[in-house]
Order: sequence, then C-alpha cells, then structure tokens
Amino acid sequence: MVYRYIREFFHARDVLELETPILSQAGNTDPNIRSFHLFYGGPTAGGSARRWLRTSPEFPLKRLLAGGIGDCYEIGKVFRDGEFGRRHNPEFSMLEWYRVGWNHLRLAEEAAALLLGLFAEAGKPLQTLHTTYRKLFMDAIGIDPLLACDASLADAVSARIRISLDGLTRDDLLDLLLTHVIEPAFPEHQLTVIHDFPASQCALAKLRQDDVAVAERFEIYIGSSELANGYHELNDAAEQRQRFEDDVLRRRSGGGELPDMDERLLQSLASLPDCAGIAMGLDRLMLCLLGKTEMSEVIAFDFSRA
Repeated sequence: MVYRYIREFFHARDVLELETPILSQAGNTDPNIRSFHLFYGGPTAGGSARRWLRTSPEFPLKRLLAGGIGDCYEIGKVFRDGEFGRRHNPEFSMLEWYRVGWNHLRLAEEAAALLLGLFAEAGKPLQTLHTTYRKLFMDAIGIDPLLACDASLADAVSARIRISLDGLTRDDLLDLLLTHVIEPAFPEHQLTVIHDFPASQCALAKLRQDDVAVAERFEIYIGSSELANGYHELNDAAEQRQRFEDDVLRRRSGGGELPDMDERLLQSLASLPDCAGIAMGLDRLMLCLLGKTEMSEVIAFDFSRA
C-alpha cells in the first residue's frame, strides 16, 4: 500500500521516477555517515576498482537534475555502515525526491501532505506542527540555539543528561538537547516539521542571512521518530567543494575512512537548477504506520538474519 500510494502521489504531480547506480567511484564525505566499500575484480577500464555502496541516491540524482531531467524521485536501497539497532539497519529503503524552482519550505509542505495522506489512509490521522529550529528550542527549554554561548549549552546539557562533555563540539551539545530532551516530548500522533537549522549544520543546504545565518534545511518527525531530512539545495560548486574538504579534514582527524570526493557532482553543480530535495527513510516510516518499535518487525530479514 505504501509504495503504491507514493507512486500515485508523484504520478499525479508529474514527478518522474528514476533509478540510479548503487555502486559509485565516489563516497559520502559526511563525517557522521560511514560507508561500505568493495573492490571490483574485473578489467579497470571503467575507472577505480574501489566502489562505494551509496548512502543515498542524492549525487547521481543531482547530476541528472543538472542535465535537465526536471522534477524526479527514486525509491531504492541505501547502505550505511555501523547503523544497526532497534530503529536502524545497515541496509534500508529510501525515498528521495527533488522539486525544481522550489525552496525548502515549499518542499516541506509537500512532504507533509504525502505523510498526512498516508496516515489518513491507514486510519491514523495526525496533527501537525511547523516550527523553526530556533523557536523549538526556545519554547521547549528556553535557550536560543543560534545565539547561546557554548558554556550555556553545556550547562543545559549537564542539567538534563548524565554524560561526559569532554571533546563535545557546539553541534554535539545542540544534538544532545534535541535528541535526548526535545524530541522525546513530541506527541505520538504529531507530524513535526522543523526548519532553518544552525548554519554549522548546513550539510548540502543553502545558507540564508537573517539576524544570524541559518541553513535552509528541514527535518520531519512522526512522534519522536525522525523520518526525513531536506534542503534548499546548494548549487555553488566552490562552496560545496570547501564543505567536502572540511568534511575530509574532520574525518582525517578522527581516523575515519576517506572516500573520494564526487568530482562529477562538483562539475555539474554550476548547471544545477534552483531546487529543493528530501530523503525519507521508508522502513522507519513503516514502523510509525504500523505502531512497531523494532526494525526487525517491518523488515523480512534484518541485518542479524540476512
């Protein structure tokens, strides 16, 4: 029912379904995401023998967008090393889509419409909350996450969570407050859209200067479960290269694997149209739809039984 509903939703909106490679010569440089890789044993005329299992279809979809494909989506398997637990599986299904000429706020509205329709069809109507990252923190714990000093954030964490703060960055502190204090209080039957994140958490999003800089990024939750992450997509190749290089430096300092940067993506960004994109985890969506708590309850063979 879920995949049929998604495909009918996009068919009605003239969004094209695509299929992109699962193996790539370039990997994800994000320090918070670990990739699997393998080595091709045949002739190497096709490029590097080392190939990375994709962590999302984002990069090839953007290359197609740069080539003029227009509004598009993909449903497919993605892979992330080290992510196995009650709500994680190293191999999982992802829905990713892009809208040309849209910003992150308009795309967030469409994503909410997709989810509200799915849950209504399943007999589980949802209430909705749209809020900024800044207002969410101020309403929930009385702290301005964009202007508070690091010491104030550390005090807020220490007062609420028993954890050593040694070596934690500002973004680590903000993430702890969000995941351990704010998210658990989200109502079970609420769809929450949080937008305009701290500039330091921009990833592949455009930045906007308000009274302080913010990243034009959003996340969507059902109850306390994060389902989707979206951006008003950065199409500045020089800026994206700098972000990738910063990622590599952070990976190197932590001793992590160093995937090759996607040079083909960087070369195509000059032609990437103004657009917004979103990635949504479909297995976690199934958890929420069915009221389950373990990934093994919605996957025929989870990582422990594959």
